[in-house]
Amino acid sequence: MGDSADGHGADGPAVTRGAGTHQAHQDGLGGVEPSPAASEDELGARRLPEDSVGGVDERPRSSFERALGDFTVGPEIWRVVPLAVVVGALSAGVAVALLDLIGLVTHVAYYGDVGAGLVAPGTARLGAASVAVPVIGGLVVGAMAYFGSERIRGHGIPEAMETILTGGSKVEPRLAVLKPISSAVSIGSGGPFGAEGPIILTGAAFGSVVAQFFRLSAIERRALLVAGACGGMAAVFGTPVAAALFGVELLVFEWKPRTMVPIAVSVAVADVLRTVFAAHGLIRQAPLFPVPPHGQFSALEVGGAALVGLAAGGLAWLLTTAVYSAEDLFTRLPLHWAWWPALGGLVVGLGGLVDPKALGVGYGVIGSELAGRIALGGLALLLVVKLVIWATALGSGTSGGILAPLLMMGAAVGGLIGHALGGHAGTWALMGMGGTLAGVTRSPFTSIVFSFELTHDTGSLLPLLVACTIAHLMSTLVLRRSILTEKVARRGFHVMREYAVDPLEALFVREVMQPVLHTVSASTRAADLRRLVEGSPQARRQRLYPVLGEGAEMVGVVGRADVVGTGDETAVTEVMHRQVVTAYPDETLRSVADRMAEHQLEALPVVARSGPRRVVGIVTSFELLAGRRRQLEEERSRRRELRLGSFRLARSLRS
Repeated sequence: MGDSADGHGADGPAVTRGAGTHQAHQDGLGGVEPSPAASEDELGARRLPEDSVGGVDERPRSSFERALGDFTVGPEIWRVVPLAVVVGALSAGVAVALLDLIGLVTHVAYYGDVGAGLVAPGTARLGAASVAVPVIGGLVVGAMAYFGSERIRGHGIPEAMETILTGGSKVEPRLAVLKPISSAVSIGSGGPFGAEGPIILTGAAFGSVVAQFFRLSAIERRALLVAGACGGMAAVFGTPVAAALFGVELLVFEWKPRTMVPIAVSVAVADVLRTVFAAHGLIRQAPLFPVPPHGQFSALEVGGAALVGLAAGGLAWLLTTAVYSAEDLFTRLPLHWAWWPALGGLVVGLGGLVDPKALGVGYGVIGSELAGRIALGGLALLLVVKLVIWATALGSGTSGGILAPLLMMGAAVGGLIGHALGGHAGTWALMGMGGTLAGVTRSPFTSIVFSFELTHDTGSLLPLLVACTIAHLMSTLVLRRSILTEKVARRGFHVMREYAVDPLEALFVREVMQPVLHTVSASTRAADLRRLVEGSPQARRQRLYPVLGEGAEMVGVVGRADVVGTGDETAVTEVMHRQVVTAYPDETLRSVADRMAEHQLEALPVVARSGPRRVVGIVTSFELLAGRRRQLEEERSRRRELRLGSFRLARSLRS
């Protein structure tokens, strides 16, 4: 049966409630003996405190319940926090270096000089020859992917997800070098991408590499990987809270202090360093896109935000469909994938001749949209051109991020609707920007806070909540997966992003365990036990039979499979398991499930804490489904609890 276990669970329950005890009884077959009764205090089955401030804690003092908490965190976190400081500093430095590298490539490619800092790609100097610039950039990226690492292709976030889900949060060190260089070439040569996606993946790579130098678990490596990704995002945009939310909503796949704390530490360090860099002119000051305050939104304007949210949800469907349609189209070409970025670059170059504003990172263009400085026709042209070249280039497998393009296209949609709704077009551009980000990435809270931190527009929080929520709802209704999880799904993995309390955390063992209907004595023969199992459905359901010695104490356990093929006269003590893995009545089903998985067992005897050899019940894998059954009932069972007649009756009784 494996080694003995102490019964202590890893996590605390979200909700706890009491239950009555089960009474064990005697069957009388095959050497069956009565099970010792457990006291109410041993089972921990007393009433929990009522919802009064001064209520008395009636839980037994010896109960394990008193040690359970809302969240769990162990001293191991102190090994990760200092490393998170290092990762945050590295991610901030990488962010600034990558932005300067993008600027260097743009200066050389479009202006024929050497310079640092982001500049907008311009086609005026080169004219029609500027079409060749993104083509050359695509050739370089394709060669780097072919000879270096294919994982530099894409916009970074799905790759980080896949590394977390399947790679034990271990990133190849060479990716920390190849990804920023390939992204700088792609974006600097006019690619219609943001720098944040590559910086997120590069920061994640540095976090993972740092973690791999230490003796850490996969979960701890994941925390540092995401801490690096979020630190890079905070360093680019100056949005620390949104960066931390981004990690929680998109990357860590849980809401626990063990990951949230390192993420927050890394983000804080990166943002502090960003402030230092900004003071020395190395990066733009935050907020990145300041807008003038406009006061409280009226009810009519909040309704307009809802309309923008609907449009943003529709745009999310269009963008996701366009990207993966382009990717599918490239897979049908009779060319090796290393040539695809060059073909995507050709489309980018032609689009740049139509509207140069669609090229490059486009932070300045986003600022103009939010300031309302782009006319109606300009917004429409920008939206169409950006959508076409962005979807094509991203589908070709080149290297670049998606956040800045989403902000630009979302702001364009919001601005277009704003011209019809009236008022300042930049206000509606902000709603469209946040809504599109929420719809495409399925991260509504990140999108709300991100939009706020980019602009510091406190009056926009309510309409942003409305726009982002509706866009998120629309996206989940019309798309099975987001633009981020679709790529992971295409590689054969499923990502569930609905986070809920585990039903196993809400029930104690005592609430679902079976009474011990059948025990066997040490002198019981194998034939007696087989006869008992064959003749009693209850015995078959129990699946595990405690073997009792002197003093009615458990000396081992025996299962049905243990007596198959043995001689009739074989004593159960010869085939029983002496080192028994047990459960306790006052621990959660989550703890038991973990123990069953660890030891590969389907049933455990439940023993009293005051007497580890006193059996009070049996818990099997069937009982573990009790929490899930209760959750299904709460989700699916619909009934009317109150009727109007009950109110009339109550009034008549009072009168």
